Amino acid sequence: MTKRIVLADPRGFCAGVDRAILTVRTILKAADSTRSRADGLPPVYVRRQIVHNKHVVEELAQQGAVFVQELSEIPDVAAAAGIPIVFSAHGVSPTVKAEADRRGMHVVDATCPLVGKVHREVLRFVRAGYEIVYIGHKGHDEAVGVVGESPEHVHLIEHADDVAQLDFTPDMKLVLLSQTTLSVDETADTIAALKDRFPWIEEPPSSDICYATSNRQAAVKLVAEQSDCVVIVGSANSSNSVRLMEVAQDALAQRGTAHRVDDANELDPAWFGGVEAVGVSSGASVPDELVAGVIDALKAQGFTDVTTVETIKENMHFVLPAELRR
Repeated sequence: MTKRIVLADPRGFCAGVDRAILTVRTILKAADSTRSRADGLPPVYVRRQIVHNKHVVEELAQQGAVFVQELSEIPDVAAAAGIPIVFSAHGVSPTVKAEADRRGMHVVDATCPLVGKVHREVLRFVRAGYEIVYIGHKGHDEAVGVVGESPEHVHLIEHADDVAQLDFTPDMKLVLLSQTTLSVDETADTIAALKDRFPWIEEPPSSDICYATSNRQAAVKLVAEQSDCVVIVGSANSSNSVRLMEVAQDALAQRGTAHRVDDANELDPAWFGGVEAVGVSSGASVPDELVAGVIDALKAQGFTDVTTVETIKENMHFVLPAELRR
């Protein structure tokens, strides 16, 4: 029997990631980064990883972008020279924005519009007198930014077990929000636990989990049903990639194992002993050339037949940040 690769579609870049990367590339192109500046300053600074993929970050850094963890690492002379400072797709807290304003920085905000929607929801519900339960991962850039909108009113929990730590009374207006990159299945138990303990808790008009996260998880479930093993391409700090691996593992059940790799170099031939079909997908911040590299490596191991499982056609597109359109 011919050994197969079962490829998920959709996979890889979502509209928010595409927009964020294009934002940095547009600035680099406009600055003509091949020429050195007389003042020695780079053409653009980026706060944190523009998206959670090490290959994307390394490529942009090679083109001249300088990545920093905090704005304090950027010299004042850069602000005076008007060097653009890009905020990543994951969003930032008002504290970070205030620091940039105070220092007169030229900010280009590449926050994903779907993440921005959650920020606006926080502000709207706080103004209306709500306490907010936010399902997310502590320390993740997106969660830090959202909680930072109103730390005294946004209560972050990670799992259903955390619900017991919350203390609200029926006279308190309560709403739940969630990180956009979580697993739909993962949040289900937590939401059920919240509704059980706080029956009056409200949900936003539409789900916070983004379309790309949901679409990729739905596709990988179908891929896993046809596979003995699944490989997810994505970086370890990419929440949606890790969730995708977990969804694949749940769908495989006891039939096989799901693995996450940054690229083809991390594939272990031992994973594929006795395997007839390998499922392949990738997180929303992964360039398709990395998936192509994994496919080539699998072909070299005898998985020569490639079939695609397509669940939905994505046509979402976000325009560049207003600062660039101007």
